Amino acid sequence: MLCPFARGQGDPLAMPSLGPSALFLLLLSSVGSANQPPNFVLIFADDLGFGDLASYGHPTSATPNLDKMAASGLRFTDFYSSSPVCSPSRAALLTGRFQTRSGVYPGVFYPGSRGGLPLAEVTVAEVLKGRGYATAVVGKWHLGFGPNGTFLPTNQGFDHFFGVPYSHDQGPCQNLTCFPPDTRCFGTCDQGVVTVPLIWNQTIVEQPLSFPRLQPRYNAFARDFIADCARRNQPFLLYYASHHTHYPQFASQEYTGQSPRGPFGDALLEFDGSVGHLLQALQVNGVQKNTLVFFTADNGPETMRMSRGGSSGILKCGKGTTYEGGVREPAVAYWPGRITPGVTHEMASTLDILPTLAAMAGVPLPNVTLDGYDLSPVLFGSGKSPRRVMFYYPPSPNQLLGVFAVRYQKYKAHFFTQGAFHSGMTPDADCQGTALLKAHDPPLLFDLDSDPAENYNLLQGSTVGPDVLAVLKETRFQKALFDKQMEFGESQLARGMDPSLEPCCAPQCGPKPSCCSCASTS
Repeated sequence: MLCPFARGQGDPLAMPSLGPSALFLLLLSSVGSANQPPNFVLIFADDLGFGDLASYGHPTSATPNLDKMAASGLRFTDFYSSSPVCSPSRAALLTGRFQTRSGVYPGVFYPGSRGGLPLAEVTVAEVLKGRGYATAVVGKWHLGFGPNGTFLPTNQGFDHFFGVPYSHDQGPCQNLTCFPPDTRCFGTCDQGVVTVPLIWNQTIVEQPLSFPRLQPRYNAFARDFIADCARRNQPFLLYYASHHTHYPQFASQEYTGQSPRGPFGDALLEFDGSVGHLLQALQVNGVQKNTLVFFTADNGPETMRMSRGGSSGILKCGKGTTYEGGVREPAVAYWPGRITPGVTHEMASTLDILPTLAAMAGVPLPNVTLDGYDLSPVLFGSGKSPRRVMFYYPPSPNQLLGVFAVRYQKYKAHFFTQGAFHSGMTPDADCQGTALLKAHDPPLLFDLDSDPAENYNLLQGSTVGPDVLAVLKETRFQKALFDKQMEFGESQLARGMDPSLEPCCAPQCGPKPSCCSCASTS
């Protein structure tokens, strides 16, 4: 039985907070059991770089809640997204499959996109619902809207969706105001499309959405969802996909001007504050000891925005590239009493989330080809990561070229490289959008343990040892085998766009898109 909140009874903003029952507190166990599997909270940041958090070395980031998770949980140093841009990376997170299989390529979805994450794909929410989980998404979806909301989360295994169907810059910027009131946020957004809507399940409740007032509403939604499921003693999956720290940044009055990093730092600080609200909700409702909280991000920083675009730290390049800065992300697994605090250098990926949660919940995997592994041995200290190889696709993959790079153990081979405009405005010419596609034979080969910045090609120089030649042979073999076995799904982005599909709170109004404006119904 689903908790009433997950059935959509009432306004998520008007519902009272519900505390756990006395019976639920008596039944709590620190370990998931046959009767009470663990809860899961997935926290996904947007365009966050490897070097953006204090716990990953940034000198002026204020992220006390994420730092608490990093200090009290397991912090990853070698964690990867499947793609350097957001729609493909989100598809892989939720399905455990490379975006090429589901057809979420090339690039990202737009308000009028005809396509979306295919309904035939099995999401982690659908897997967990087989064990009676309540499921919810709060925040950014970006896996398609489609005709009449065909591709929204409520059609993909989630009982609830409270958020925005795509990126907040995919609409005119008049709904991005900062404090003090009526001050325009820095930056530009898409014009000529509808303003960004706020959606509750499949209903637009506000358009345009006021982003500086958004975060407290998200916090209330997450709090009430957790509380209501705790009261019912029902396991849950909460997927919190933040809009922070994607450009252009915004923050509520409480956080504006509070960070030495400026607007980016303010947005990051507010995101961290929301993480604190989530942790507090788990503790208040007595489910902290039976909940895995996992934090990571979708792709690297948009360095073309300079100080407003984030930092990849010591890594090379950023968003849009297959260099480490484009896909290696901060990641923390937090579960007090179950996960031993520490740092792991084991390789892992967002692709591994679905198999890991399925194993922990005791549910079977979907009958499809998966690209992820169960990370339980790493999380609970019983063994090494089963992931020995990571494959890197560009934003626009194709079958002819296959993967651009292969990481095998600590070594990474680049068979193709290409810059990206998202990674512009850095001194490194390899990152720029003007750095055209280039094939490498032999590939560029780096030892990421000693050279995470990818500065020193091991195949340069007069002598190359037998160990390096063996690695070169293995990476070539891994690429050839993976490319041969990969079956590309039909591209969902190639289905094109239709302006009539853009979400509008007054579908029959005119002229569009300017008439799509409705006051909040909350």
